[in-house]
Amino acid sequence: MFDTVLVANRGEIAVRVMRTLRALGVRSAAVFTDADADARHVREADTAVRVSSYLSAAEQVRAAAVAGAGAVHPGYGFLAENAGFAGACAEAGLVFIGPPAEAIELMGDKIRAKETVAAAGVPVVPGSSGSGLTDAELAEAARRTGLPVLLKPSAGGGGKGMRLVRDAELLPEEIAAARREARGSFGDDTLLVERWIDRPRHIEIQILADGHGGVVHLGERECSLQRRHQKVIEEAPSVLLDAATRAAMGEAAVQAARSCGYTGAGTVEFIVPGDDPGAYFFMEMNTRLQVEHPVTELVTGLDLVAWQLRVACGERLDFDQRDVTLTGHAIEARICAETARPGEGRIDFLPSAGRVLGLREPGGPGVRVDSGLALGTEVGTAYDPMLAKVIAYGPDRATALRRLRAALADTVVLGVDTNTGFLRRLLGHPAVVAGELDTGLIDRDAASLVPEAVPDEVYEAAALLRQRALAPVPGEGGWTDPFSVPSGWRLGGEPAWTAHHMRVPGHEPVTARVRDGLVRLGDGPAVEARIAVDGERALLHREGTVIAFHHVGEWLGREGDGWRVRPYDPVAAALRGGAIGVGGGALTAPMPGTVTVVKVAKGDEVTAGQSLLVVEAMKMEHVITAPHDGTVAEIDVTAGAAVAMDQVLAVVTPAGDAGDAAPERDGAAS
Repeated sequence: MFDTVLVANRGEIAVRVMRTLRALGVRSAAVFTDADADARHVREADTAVRVSSYLSAAEQVRAAAVAGAGAVHPGYGFLAENAGFAGACAEAGLVFIGPPAEAIELMGDKIRAKETVAAAGVPVVPGSSGSGLTDAELAEAARRTGLPVLLKPSAGGGGKGMRLVRDAELLPEEIAAARREARGSFGDDTLLVERWIDRPRHIEIQILADGHGGVVHLGERECSLQRRHQKVIEEAPSVLLDAATRAAMGEAAVQAARSCGYTGAGTVEFIVPGDDPGAYFFMEMNTRLQVEHPVTELVTGLDLVAWQLRVACGERLDFDQRDVTLTGHAIEARICAETARPGEGRIDFLPSAGRVLGLREPGGPGVRVDSGLALGTEVGTAYDPMLAKVIAYGPDRATALRRLRAALADTVVLGVDTNTGFLRRLLGHPAVVAGELDTGLIDRDAASLVPEAVPDEVYEAAALLRQRALAPVPGEGGWTDPFSVPSGWRLGGEPAWTAHHMRVPGHEPVTARVRDGLVRLGDGPAVEARIAVDGERALLHREGTVIAFHHVGEWLGREGDGWRVRPYDPVAAALRGGAIGVGGGALTAPMPGTVTVVKVAKGDEVTAGQSLLVVEAMKMEHVITAPHDGTVAEIDVTAGAAVAMDQVLAVVTPAGDAGDAAPERDGAAS
């Protein structure tokens, strides 16, 4: 076994790899950029080396030399599927803990990968053939395949650059957008076309191969719960497959691995018609550890990272296919930094950023957390939005579901908006509970999974803010009179509830009672709730959901109303500050990011829905469209400009508007 391994990654995967290294008695070396100098993976490593970029192979190799590492574990993302990086490690005398560079290069090219596995007898999705197709050739292949089709980058993965096209007239624009995102994410804008299968299920097979010809599969994972082609919930095994189908798909995955000379841990992904699981098609092979590998570890009892290291050391697998058994059920939820914002008939999930002001990660029977978070962590938009994974295991699927929903309710991240509450509600969706999944379920039902009104939370936030305001100021020497603290403590009895009387306009008065982190509204049950304050925002955690509020720091004692609080909304914040003027013609950045494309100029005539700009954040594109027919009165940014959330990007004056070309920005709008 190696003495020291460099973990060429960051966040939760770096922390997770280090956990296994520690268990094996192997010294771990972390890498970090200036933005990550105080990150959790740096704190938990035995040593750490600064690099200018996680994406620089030369910097990673240099860091390995500085740390005295004999091997490099790439985690996933960044350089994990980069054949050039694997080759650079070999040239430097480092062991790359992954497959050979040739296998990475072959399977990293989706076009060559499909051709290779098809020759090995593995069924593939109908679509285009050949690489280097022009835009016109791609459009023709799409028409020949039959719309709808999926545009996919030949390099990379994770849903980046993928575009579903149902209208032939949109092919030129969608091809251009897919190329841009693929080029920005992977440095390669080669695309392919695949037939779109309506209501498909995404099933992947975990494989493990040694360098001596031994290859086994470790069963499947169901990854059908996706949003914008990004997985959010994964589980093992799938309720869709019977034993015969599992064996057939597993054998196909083994043949795919053999066809490229694979070694180490990898995943073969299939698309499966939900009404015909026997008709499965190869999509791609991920030549690395997957984000969702913990669910496989829990149902097989194997440590995949440990086996990656053992295979890299030249060991043989000490078991064969007959020894692999799947016991129980495991489900994983990806905790991401993002804000849900209602759109027209949909919900947009936009990257969020901030400092972690409060943190509690769940535990208990069957609960596992892989996390890169720590109190004080600064979450920006430069990297992937995934912060942590919460995984639950049980003897059956129903138990695993219950445990995961309870664990998400016990997950507290204050200071950064996350999707935790959304995931908890998703796991309670009737179709999810029944196992009736497909890759379009979230997009169809997202709006029903984001509550429109939260009156209880408003009252709870107000009561907790008031409780904070009652806390005494320490006197000289920092001493605080314990009898002045509004804790409800009393001699010889249960703590008392502190009552706060409040009224929201148009509603009846409500009394909220607070005691030791619990809040009761009227005669209702006590719920656990926590509050943190970040500038003008109050951040309330309640049952797995974090909700932000504007708050006004004044106590209206004369009227007896209580602390004033209203739901926080970035759009409302811009309105209050006058950033969006009367008429709503100003377009603002939906998240912090970078403007990658500007398609219009001042004075251009535009139509409602026309794409004007593209903003990229966390490797995802967000198209800014015209809100109505009109004229571009202002265009305030250029391609390459960094923008803040709610920064004005452009102003579109409605057609026929005889008023000023640009709205006023120095007054509030409502």
